[in-house]
Amino acid sequence: MNDANYRELTEDLYNRIEELIDNLIENEDASLDYENNSGVLTILCEDTDTQVIISRQQAAHEVWVAAKSGGFHCQYQDDKWVCTKTNEDLAQLLSRTCSEQSSSAIDFSTL
Repeated sequence: MNDANYRELTEDLYNRIEELIDNLIENEDASLDYENNSGVLTILCEDTDTQVIISRQQAAHEVWVAAKSGGFHCQYQDDKWVCTKTNEDLAQLLSRTCSEQSSSAIDFSTL
């Protein structure tokens, strides 16, 4: 993968995550919000005042996730982002970490 492909993939990923959170907020399915600033997407779990942080790591062509349960590195494999530590795809990882940090179950499976 080259840098241009990586940027395109992560831009699309961030847009899909933001859209999914917007839908959750609109349907009142979760007490979440987000901030996108310079390649760092912060998911705000408003009911517990915690955050899950997603950051682009362009040099490694990875996406990193920081949560209360730890730090996770995701690599693009077979058309999806996969955690090198847990082998979860990013949708599973975000569902788990956001649900752990929120007072409700959060589902990112449509990511």
